[in-house]
Amino acid sequence: MRNKLHIKKGDTVVVISGADKGKKGKVLKSFPKTQRVIVEKVNFIKKHMRPTQQNPQGGIVQMEAPIHVSNVQLFNDKLADVTKAVFRIVGDKRVRVDKKSGDEI
Repeated sequence: MRNKLHIKKGDTVVVISGADKGKKGKVLKSFPKTQRVIVEKVNFIKKHMRPTQQNPQGGIVQMEAPIHVSNVQLFNDKLADVTKAVFRIVGDKRVRVDKKSGDEI
């Protein structure tokens, strides 16, 4: 069974639940196997880093952590509203389509 996400890298999404509810950002990375995405400027954690050659100081670094894909929803800039992405077959291709407007994503 293939794990497919309706949200992909580069999409603009809105967080719909959790501590960062209402924040909007771009998807930086997606993890289909675990159904998680990393969203820009959302779900910050502090990570203790040991000194390395690239970072000789070490210390505490603030970075984005993955959140579950069910906690985000796709954002449509034209409608300025959240929407769902559905897959439709056009000709012999399978494309993602905006459910509200019908536009190809």
